[in-house]
Amino acid sequence: MKKLQNVFYVFQPDVYISKDGENVVVLKDNKEIKRLPIHTVESIVCFNYLGVSPALMQLCGERNIGISFFTPYGRFQGRISGSIQGNVLLRKQQYRYSDDETESAKIARNMILGKIFNSRVVLKRAVRDHAEKADVNSIETTAGILENSIEKIRNAEALGTIRGIEGTCAKAYFESFDHLILHQKNDFFLIERNRRPPLDNMNALLSFLYSMLTNDIRAALESVGLDPYVGFLHRDRPGRASLALDLMEELRPVMADRVALSLVNRKQVNAKGFITKESGGIVMEEETIKTVLKEWQEKKKEEVTHPFLDEKIEWGLVPYVQALLLARYIRGDLEEYPPFLYK
Repeated sequence: MKKLQNVFYVFQPDVYISKDGENVVVLKDNKEIKRLPIHTVESIVCFNYLGVSPALMQLCGERNIGISFFTPYGRFQGRISGSIQGNVLLRKQQYRYSDDETESAKIARNMILGKIFNSRVVLKRAVRDHAEKADVNSIETTAGILENSIEKIRNAEALGTIRGIEGTCAKAYFESFDHLILHQKNDFFLIERNRRPPLDNMNALLSFLYSMLTNDIRAALESVGLDPYVGFLHRDRPGRASLALDLMEELRPVMADRVALSLVNRKQVNAKGFITKESGGIVMEEETIKTVLKEWQEKKKEEVTHPFLDEKIEWGLVPYVQALLLARYIRGDLEEYPPFLYK
C-alpha cells in the first residue's frame, strides 16, 4: 500500500523554492528559512510564490512529486508532474469507455451511488450526534429522499437519467445542509450552493476544500496511469479535469463537507477570516486558509475502514485507492467499479 506523505504548502509571496541535494529548500532574500527531505514530501502546493527552481522541478518529476499552483485564494492555476504512470493500453481503454455512453453510464452510476449514499450518511450522523440542536425532521425528510434515490440510481442506465437523479439529490442535500451548521449561524449559512465566485462564507469554505480534494484526486489518477481530464459523468471540456471531478462526487460529502462543518461548528474559523471582494465574491484570508489546511491534513491522517478492501487506511489514501480500483475495473480485473461507501 502506498504511504501517505506530507503536503508542503507555500504561502509567502517572496520566497523561492529550490533544491539542495535530496532536500527541498525555501529561500527568502537568498537566506534559507526551511528545509525538507524530498523523501518526506508527497506534493508541493503553492498559493503565492516567487518561483521554483528548474532543478527542483526535475527532482520532483523524477520522484513523481506533483507541484500545484493556486491563486492566493485557492483557485487552481496549473500543475507540474513527472512522466505519465501506467501504460498506454489502460489509457486507450479509458478513452474507449469515455466515448461509449453505455460504458460511461456504468461507471458514473456507481460514482453517483456513492455520492448519494455518503450524503445520506452525513445527514444521518448529524441527527445521531446533534439531535438536540439540529432540525431533525427536515434532515430526516431529506435523508429519506436520498434513500429512495439509491434504488433509482441502481437501475439507471442512461447518463441523462443519472444526471437528473444526481441533480435532484444534490439540491435536496444542500437545502438541508444549513441545518447541519449549528454555530455562528449569522456568519455561516447555506441558502444554495454557489461558486465562481462563492457569495457567502460557507460556499467559500466548501469551494476551497473541493479544490484541495480535486487536486488530491488528480494526483491519485495520474499515479495509477489514468488521464484525469477524460471523464465519464463530466464530459470532455478543454482544461477541465473531468475524471477528477467524477471521482470527487462520491468523496466530497465525507471528506470535504465534514471538514467544513467541523471547522465552523468548532469555531476554528470565523467571519473575520473572510473577505468580500469588489466583485461580491467571498475569499478567505491567509491565516484562515492555513487553519483550514491544517485541519484538512489532520483529517487525511485519520484512519477509516475501506468498505471494499475491508482494511484500515488513512483518509488521505482513499482517493488513491479509488483511483486504483477504477483502473482495475477499466483493465477488466473487476466486474464493476466499487464506489467508496462510508459507514
